[in-house]
Amino acid sequence: MPRHRGFTLIELSLVIALVAVLSAFAIPAYKGIVDRSNTTKAIGDIGTLSLNIYRWEANTGSFPASLAAAGLDGVVDPWGRPYVYLNVAGAKPGDVRKDKNLVPINTDFDLYSLGKDGLSAGPLTAKASRDDIVRANNGAFIGRAEDY
Repeated sequence: MPRHRGFTLIELSLVIALVAVLSAFAIPAYKGIVDRSNTTKAIGDIGTLSLNIYRWEANTGSFPASLAAAGLDGVVDPWGRPYVYLNVAGAKPGDVRKDKNLVPINTDFDLYSLGKDGLSAGPLTAKASRDDIVRANNGAFIGRAEDY
């Protein structure tokens, strides 16, 4: 009598369970890698934009009123949103970003990404601002707001 070879239901269930367990570890690890990559790209973009703004200031004697005025408005962050720029010299006191002591983080210009959630608030300690990628101390720090 010929014998049919194949997989039993138990063997298939074990394979499916193994794939599910491996996926439970692999997917969050992958998302963490993507988040770190996006943060690194935003930090690099802000550094490059800062250099271009300083070049503008060296050529004109003042910082641009907007990124569009400096021809830098086409750059978007890794999450697809434009970077936020504010010339501190012409800004209202409530518009500049502030640290945990409510002291402005820059004296020349603010430049930041709204981060993964796309939300932000004036003080960096606000929940909406913690994932923002900010430029602080006049460019001496560029990184996540929660790390500043």
